[in-house]
Amino acid sequence: MKKVLITGGAGFIGSSLADKLIEKGYFVVLVDNLLTGFLHKLPSKELTNWRFIKCDVNNYNDIAPVMTSFSFDYVFHYAALVGVKRTLENPVKVLEDIQGIKNILDLSKNTGVKRVFFSSSSEVYGEPVVLPQNEYTTPLNSRLPYAVVKNVGEAFFRSYKQEYDLDYTILRFFNTYGEKQSTDFVISKFIHAALEHKPITIYGDGQQTRTFCYIDDNITATINALEQDLVLNDVVNIGNDKITTVLELAQIIIKVTNSNSQIVFLPPLPEGDMTRRQPDNAKMRTLLQRELLPLEEGLKRVIANRQF
Repeated sequence: MKKVLITGGAGFIGSSLADKLIEKGYFVVLVDNLLTGFLHKLPSKELTNWRFIKCDVNNYNDIAPVMTSFSFDYVFHYAALVGVKRTLENPVKVLEDIQGIKNILDLSKNTGVKRVFFSSSSEVYGEPVVLPQNEYTTPLNSRLPYAVVKNVGEAFFRSYKQEYDLDYTILRFFNTYGEKQSTDFVISKFIHAALEHKPITIYGDGQQTRTFCYIDDNITATINALEQDLVLNDVVNIGNDKITTVLELAQIIIKVTNSNSQIVFLPPLPEGDMTRRQPDNAKMRTLLQRELLPLEEGLKRVIANRQF
């Protein structure tokens, strides 16, 4: 039985990945400091091939005993301080995540880990110069601490491959949504408001464009990369490429929930709310070997099975 470590395992994407890996027969250890993760997102207690350990990966003395005890085959480093508002208000806390990246890489190279997967972000691109945003041709120009940490993290992974031959895969996540996502994020926030017929608030005029990737597409692409040895020592955008404005998103959610919510416009955020997002997801489509789920269908699934 292959052993997998998922840091940030009580978070939305980490716990969703764990569910699928456990179902496929992997032994999964999830670690999380529970700052932005939640115990209720963990897999079913009826399953036996997983463990949860409360642990701060930014603290070497916390994570080292975990990694030396289990001798993991693969590591998914998903732990990070997330959320636009939270990361803007806590820039020093965001920068502490660099230490967690170093801890994971040092311990991985010393404990026989075969490959480390790193959850990077579309934020590394900053405000795009060209759409769609390609893994190799788009400038990485954001100066926000969260984006800087992800960009520095990518450099660490490439450097550890060069010096220590530690294999990696960089996953640049664009907006992903699903049943376990917390209400800190736009889709779950809008759905929560719509179901209670409360106002849906939008920063600025709502013409900011985003793309929204359903969680199953994210997880399937990631697991295929793992099991088929794809995107080895490389980077891949993980996201949908169909553009939707934030205003259109709110309108779709009001429609599918049959809500009486009104849309309320707030002043634009001073920073951190990029006006455009669209990945070049040709590599992801190669991983999936199928079409991505349309937004409205994904929203209906989330509303029917939501955990927030």
